[in-house]
Amino acid sequence: MMSETLGDVPVTALKGVGPGLAARLAAINIFCVQDLLFHLPLRYQDRTRVTPIAATRPGSDVMLEGEVLHSEINFGRRRSLMCRLKDGSGIITLRFFHFSAAQKNTLQPGVRLRCYGEVRLGKSGFEIYHPEYQLQSGDAPAALADSLTPIYPATEGLQQVRIRALLTQALDQLQHSDQLHDWIPQQVRQQLQFLSLRDALLFLHRPPADTPPTILEDGRHPARQRLAFEELLSHRLCLRRLRLQAEQLSAPALPMQNRLTRRLLESLPFQLTGAQHKVQQEIAADLASGKPMLRLLQGDVGSGKTVIAALAALQAVENQFQAVIMAPTEILAEQHFLNFSQWLQPLDLKIGWLSGRLKGKKREQQLQMLRDGSAHIIVGTHALFQEGVEFDRLGLIIIDEQHRFGVHQRLALRAKGASSNIIPHQLVMTATPIPRTLAMSAYADLDCSVIDELPPGRTPVNTLVIPNTRREEVIARVHNACLHGSQVYWVCTLIEESEALQCQAAEVTAESLQKQLPDVRIALIHGRMKPAEKTHIMDLFKRAEFQLLVATTVIEVGVDVPAANLMVIENPERLGLAQLHQLRGRVGRGLIVSHCVLLYQHPLSQVGKLRLGIMRDSNDGFYIAERDLEIRGPGQVLGTQQTGLMSFRIADLGRDSGLLDQVKTTAEIIQRDFPDHVEPLIKRWLGERENYANV
Repeated sequence: MMSETLGDVPVTALKGVGPGLAARLAAINIFCVQDLLFHLPLRYQDRTRVTPIAATRPGSDVMLEGEVLHSEINFGRRRSLMCRLKDGSGIITLRFFHFSAAQKNTLQPGVRLRCYGEVRLGKSGFEIYHPEYQLQSGDAPAALADSLTPIYPATEGLQQVRIRALLTQALDQLQHSDQLHDWIPQQVRQQLQFLSLRDALLFLHRPPADTPPTILEDGRHPARQRLAFEELLSHRLCLRRLRLQAEQLSAPALPMQNRLTRRLLESLPFQLTGAQHKVQQEIAADLASGKPMLRLLQGDVGSGKTVIAALAALQAVENQFQAVIMAPTEILAEQHFLNFSQWLQPLDLKIGWLSGRLKGKKREQQLQMLRDGSAHIIVGTHALFQEGVEFDRLGLIIIDEQHRFGVHQRLALRAKGASSNIIPHQLVMTATPIPRTLAMSAYADLDCSVIDELPPGRTPVNTLVIPNTRREEVIARVHNACLHGSQVYWVCTLIEESEALQCQAAEVTAESLQKQLPDVRIALIHGRMKPAEKTHIMDLFKRAEFQLLVATTVIEVGVDVPAANLMVIENPERLGLAQLHQLRGRVGRGLIVSHCVLLYQHPLSQVGKLRLGIMRDSNDGFYIAERDLEIRGPGQVLGTQQTGLMSFRIADLGRDSGLLDQVKTTAEIIQRDFPDHVEPLIKRWLGERENYANV
């Protein structure tokens, strides 16, 4: 083939690939020979030796060889073809639930077979269901495999045998040509003692028989690490390229005027902490630069991110631009709306409001305020990036709880404020600390600021893990706390992902607690209530009209009641660590020592025990986030919408975090000294997916 690289050779150039097979390969993102080579095995089977039937054990995968002793159709609960296979050591049953007449006629007594499959204990003793098999003819047995047999990710209509046959052709081209470029610079390969790309691929598709399958499958083998490194590198280069593209654009220069910001700071009943000052200065410098700000603001629960957002919004308003604040839930958006209204209306500013539940005239009125610029600051949910929403002069976008939104949504909102080559600044905030591993990969296009200091007067929460069998003790403790002037949250967690059932559970719990504690004033709040009703109940709870608030996880973020110092979370094993940490952050906001009781159901899974133990032992959001990443993996930590760029084929952020520092250094070397390597690396690993960002 005269083509320059294997990335240019279409799969249709391989023998046996017609339009039908090409379409099935395209369904798993295989378009060229290079894609096929990077389609790596999920696991391996050892077919390099034959096991005597007598040595088989249930649960083991084995290669057997023998003679068919007996063959019949069994009409039990399910019709099946049963063959008894005999070797010199014993007899085993091969069972086929799906079989053709040709198979039945072939598998006759006297036929010699070599077969492979998993041994299980069945009605007739040891059995193998649907083994792969080959007929053995002649005196000399067929040669056994000389390497481990790969099992590949597949799709409907694409069998393992077919994928292996195609890979035999592709590997043959790889071995006998230099058509696959290694885009990692030689000096980096030597320094990291990497295998060549060619050797790594040949090894992973055809591992020698003596390679322990576990070291291949858990990703620790140097050949797999070599490819994981290159995949992480391509993702980082892609995100850095997005960043460089954004930097080619302009954003409005919003210099610090100090007129409104000074008035806000003077009116606040608290002083900014040192960490808040530092972060505010970083953001102010970005806004004044005329280059689009792309900054991630991290701060643990209660560290004071909202006031930083308000100061940034004022900097935009002082320069005659609008600022928008978007939150993932109505209750959090409402909380921001209340805070911003309380702080900024005395400065003669108009705060707009937009959510999915706003309808008719009220909605049209708000949209008009956005369009004509009479709303200086706009707070809302994802309704802000729907069609028909237009801004007058959008200068700053602030997105809270960034991990709840997909990258698409963040960029769609940015596009609303774009005019010619000018785009709005972006500040994304999260109270779910992003583990360093994710910050270096999923957020490599963002600068990072951290508020790593809690305001004075915040006390660490004491966490207790208690089984539901001691529920009466917990209720007595709640009663005692209420009688002594404390306020309490009782949180009912998600039931089978159903909001209706969750609300019902909260209602039942509130009724039951009211019967047991008739002298305690109890309120209920859940996601199905109208926004005004929720706001009213939260206001009454803040004013201590109620002592006990029974709630669903709607109170996870944005609720601030300093007098509440006890929280009970029912069935905490149903929640992830990040969510538990967020909920716990609703207490410990005053000067009194606070407690959080995790009231779990027996029996706990291993993961459940691990999670609750981590919560009991630590109040450090960053430590908890790192452990959450280890337990759940990046896709779940970021949320499914966020997986556009995070669905790694080979790399695993938990396992391969040790590679990230060197990935970052290598990306800088390539961008500086080998810029023509960037595009091929991104194309090799991300293909068309990197266009996800050009919304």
